[in-house]
Amino acid sequence: MESEVAATTRREAETQATYIGLKTRARTLQLNNWSVSASPQQQRSTEKKKKSRHKPTVDSNYSQWKTLVPILYDSLSNHSLVWPCLSCRWGPQFEQASSKNQQRLYLTEQTDGSVPNTLVVANCEAVKKQLNGEACSPFVKKYKTIIHPGEVNRIRELPQNSKIVATHTDSPDVLIWDTETQPDRHAVLGAPHSRPDLILTGHQDNAEFALAMFPTEPFVLSGGKDKSVVLWSIQDHITTAGTDSKSPGFRKKTGSYSVGPRGVYHGHEDTVEDVAFCPSSSQQFCSVGDDSCLILWDVRTGTCPAMKVEKAHDADLHCVDWNPHDNNLILTGSADNTVHLFDRRNLTSNGVGSPIYKFEGHKAPVLSVQWSPDKSSVFGSSAEDGLLNIWDYDRVGKKSARSPNSPAGLFFQHAGHRDNVVDFHWNVLEPWTIVSVSGNCESNGGGGTLQIWRMSDLIYRPEDEVLTELENFKSQVFSCAFKL
Repeated sequence: MESEVAATTRREAETQATYIGLKTRARTLQLNNWSVSASPQQQRSTEKKKKSRHKPTVDSNYSQWKTLVPILYDSLSNHSLVWPCLSCRWGPQFEQASSKNQQRLYLTEQTDGSVPNTLVVANCEAVKKQLNGEACSPFVKKYKTIIHPGEVNRIRELPQNSKIVATHTDSPDVLIWDTETQPDRHAVLGAPHSRPDLILTGHQDNAEFALAMFPTEPFVLSGGKDKSVVLWSIQDHITTAGTDSKSPGFRKKTGSYSVGPRGVYHGHEDTVEDVAFCPSSSQQFCSVGDDSCLILWDVRTGTCPAMKVEKAHDADLHCVDWNPHDNNLILTGSADNTVHLFDRRNLTSNGVGSPIYKFEGHKAPVLSVQWSPDKSSVFGSSAEDGLLNIWDYDRVGKKSARSPNSPAGLFFQHAGHRDNVVDFHWNVLEPWTIVSVSGNCESNGGGGTLQIWRMSDLIYRPEDEVLTELENFKSQVFSCAFKL
């Protein structure tokens, strides 16, 4: 049998190894920063395959990512979808308890015509960390189905009352829905469409993707193929109720109301692909389009652009977002595979303006960009390369021990999807939690993938804070070991 001295020596060695392992993991996550860091051999191999399509790269990234999941995430859940999903948004929280939170989740179903296209309201049950420190994966269950007239290309919730959402489809109209009062429908072939609570008119051609809602007042913004940006107020049609799901969202009425525009703004020369409000003023907003332009608008100066950047990227612009923490910073994403950061103080009305930084970490067109609600310098970008990158512009230019081939500012890379990451959304109620959706290629059976995830806090917390915590944890580890 093992002597007492030998057993004590063994426990000391094992405990020290456990502590060193935790500390090494923290340093590795803090210094390497992103999830799929290729080795020098893999990087050289990648250079030889530059001419290949990005799909093999997606598969290789995914295979490597799977082996790293246990150390990269505090929580992660993966849900296979029967139909592709083009948009996803967090809704209101309807239950908050010490052990779990329940929150609405809005999704879309893009069908093949055998059944109707739908707007899905789901319940997401997020179990909080248990006593052992482990987090359980969120559970998602369909709560309600709304039969949508046409496929749902984009969803946006009203921040003041997030049970109210706006949707874009292949038509000129924007549809407004009260998701709590809409009846649950059975989506079968031939079933009549659900009736929207409001129909916003004003576009002269289809408006498919560009859609935004103002954070503190009920204003809606849209862009379309008619090259225009349209603004509406729905103040007169909704109550002042908060996010209480039991309170009505719309004033009592019969049928759907049609609401005309408050303003129509012209300045683009091609389809408007995305729009965003200035977080501090409903009178100011921006738009991007297939004409490669970024335009800033101010309704107080008329319907013409206040500022226009003629060549914001070298290709079509797909997405834009305005920093909710700093009104001067605007992100744009493009078909040229890059994300640009603009400071509006550097822009002029004569079309001159260069980004203050270009983020280059995607290998395919960027489809969505969004600032983090948790830190003013952090944002995410998703693309057709199957990656969702998390960036921090405060890290640009700072010395780091990460690989010299790592793009500047990139500190995390979510590679859990195997096809285009068409949309994602930060959860403002659950820090550092993201929902993301992608299609599935034919080789993976079609349909779509929904993932809800939160990266390890060892990644985004300050390095000194993490290492100090582990030093404090060291004494607890040794104390427990000697009690065995």
